[in-house]
Amino acid sequence: MRWRTAAEAALYGPGGFYLRPEGPAGHFRTSVHASPLFASAVARLLVRTARLLGGDEVDLVDIGAGRGELLTGVLAAVPAGLTVRAYAVERAPRPPGLDPRVEWRAEPPEGVRGLLFANEWLDNVPLDIAETDADGTVRYVLVRPDATEEPGPPVAGADARWLARWWPPAGPGTRAEIGRPRDEAWAAAVGTVARGLAVAVDYAHVREARPPFGTLTGFREGREVPPVPDGSRDLTAHVALDACAAACPLPGTRLLSQRAALRRLGVSGARPPLTLAASDPAAYVRALAGAGEAAELTARGGLGDFGWLAQPVGTGAAASDDLWGTADDLRGAAGGLRGAAGGLRGAAGGHP
Repeated sequence: MRWRTAAEAALYGPGGFYLRPEGPAGHFRTSVHASPLFASAVARLLVRTARLLGGDEVDLVDIGAGRGELLTGVLAAVPAGLTVRAYAVERAPRPPGLDPRVEWRAEPPEGVRGLLFANEWLDNVPLDIAETDADGTVRYVLVRPDATEEPGPPVAGADARWLARWWPPAGPGTRAEIGRPRDEAWAAAVGTVARGLAVAVDYAHVREARPPFGTLTGFREGREVPPVPDGSRDLTAHVALDACAAACPLPGTRLLSQRAALRRLGVSGARPPLTLAASDPAAYVRALAGAGEAAELTARGGLGDFGWLAQPVGTGAAASDDLWGTADDLRGAAGGLRGAAGGLRGAAGGHP
């Protein structure tokens, strides 16, 4: 079968990887698991969004919520006086003990007024793989449950048009990942926002720097492993965030590196002053630990190279300046997408 069909069954079908009791945190760490500073930064973004909308009530929708870890952290970090209507969007069942304020859903609610946040969701939206044969024909790659592959029919129709625009063939033997399902999934998610901000955070690349052999890989128990669609492991591929942005063109859209985004949300990784060690040693140790966690979240060649796609909805382009100030663009020299190679989950560690 084609990779999109195989991955859908392996990840979300009966016994699929993302429906297992241990959840994703049993196999890899995301930024959410790396440090509570990430949830605190999202909480600050939520507060800014609420201020932009002009009220003391705001929606927070977490798509691909895992077991609710991000929502738990954000709810703990928001200041008193702000009422948050929290929604977890996830295919797995609601975990026991989750904060009762969180509404667990299979689909995002309509008419969201606030922040829609998708952290490492789009990389797990299954897609098809294409490979150019010796004659220059771009063909779908067919795969069996044991990961053996063979060439399929030529890519045609909307998929061929997507490749021509976003990932042109680079010669015989090269591969491409057809991101059209991700564009559609993101556009549908953004379409549920009536007014506010939609943010997608993920492994990413841009058209000028697509990897010639693709990025499809697997993760299991904290290690990068071959991508076998048998339900035993995560299957992930980097996201063409520039294509996702174009799928729902909105004024004020920003493409940021995680490093740039988190710094604008108060996560810098700067070491505390040594004078604090003399005046308050315990506070210095706490601040030093926080600086280490912030450094991991913003590190070049690691989590800091993740892409953030931020799209204001119903607020106009000026909202981006209110939320982010002057922002680095991923296509600039400071953007981290060109060097964001696979394996970040494996490097981040295994079981918590």
